[in-house]
Amino acid sequence: TMKLNLALAALYSLVAEAKDDGQALKPPMGWMSWQRYVCNVDCETYPDSCINEKLYMNAVDLLKSEGYADVGYTQVSIDDCWSTHERDANGDQVADPARFPSGLKALGDYMHDNNMRFGFYSDIGTSTCGGYLGLKGYFEQDIAKFAEWGIDYLKLDGCYEDLAEMSDDYSAVSKLLSDSGRDIVFSCSWPAYTPDNGESNDGEILKKLSEICHTWRNFDDVADSWVSVSSIIDFWSRNTTDAPFVSVSGPGSWNDMDMLMVGNNGLSHGQERTQFALYALFATPLYLSTDLTTVSAESKAILQNTEIIAINQDSSGQGILLDDNAAADSQWWMIGKIYGRALSDGTFAIVMRNSGDMGPSTFIDFDVSSDTSFALRDLYAGEDLGSFTGTFSSSIETSNVEMYIVTL
Repeated sequence: TMKLNLALAALYSLVAEAKDDGQALKPPMGWMSWQRYVCNVDCETYPDSCINEKLYMNAVDLLKSEGYADVGYTQVSIDDCWSTHERDANGDQVADPARFPSGLKALGDYMHDNNMRFGFYSDIGTSTCGGYLGLKGYFEQDIAKFAEWGIDYLKLDGCYEDLAEMSDDYSAVSKLLSDSGRDIVFSCSWPAYTPDNGESNDGEILKKLSEICHTWRNFDDVADSWVSVSSIIDFWSRNTTDAPFVSVSGPGSWNDMDMLMVGNNGLSHGQERTQFALYALFATPLYLSTDLTTVSAESKAILQNTEIIAINQDSSGQGILLDDNAAADSQWWMIGKIYGRALSDGTFAIVMRNSGDMGPSTFIDFDVSSDTSFALRDLYAGEDLGSFTGTFSSSIETSNVEMYIVTL
């Protein structure tokens, strides 16, 4: 049990810095190819799951036809392995002509004609992580070419780059993007390559990133497993808004937890609920990386939960871990956690999580105060639970969550 009102009062904080150009005022949402399709370039053997223009055009079509675009997933992002291994006679990067016969300008036009944003990938170093062409030595030429193709978002990885040169190089690319004539959201990977995730020296790297990038990757690549997803959640579970990691998060500047695994094969239903709820609370970009033709009805309902998406898209800063030992005292073998986020309308989003693996369920309590009334709305059930005074308790299965709006 915790005195929730005291913890909630500490949630309000100001964003220290932000890339103030009117872009990424909310966390981006869309679909990204990498985790599901990786670097499969064998289109002869795997015509429906290789990195080619058809994969991205199909993603555009399915985001629209399956209702994802209607709730905010309006970006389709190419990831690694799209190019040839050599530059052309002009020194330009070129999409593999066998896999992208129409060219990237035409693919971008297809996205724009369908009201989708064109997400793109490259690397700040000499090569991408998959061994394809990087930007190093060609910053100005490559950014001009990407802008000509019509990109709206650039994820710039950090493989094959000297860590000591990342500050200057990411800054240089940021300026080129700003001067490109297009509004391009810039996703950087600098802190993911530092030993301390960019948090040393009072978050010096994170503060710099918040001035030159709109989003950035901080931690490990996500895999389609609960071991991976839960490790990312645990890394992000900071318990104060004063942490450098939390203080840089807000409109125009977002920490990026990597892709959602909801709809794939590695998570249980409860684990999918957990990832989606906490990704929303932590204000990370929401990127699907799944075969959109095989998503179950249960998983689709999670991904298209408009009330939880609204939490993610709120203009407030990042949520935090409020209580790391919230299970009832008598259940010493169970692990209960409570997370919270102050929202712009004065309410609070709360996630109550059973992170244990013994059960069947954990009773998690929170205590607002003995004489304070509060209203609760259950966001997964989509219903108001009514008013309560003092304490609320919820029974939660292992590796699962409940998510509520608390109105004081």
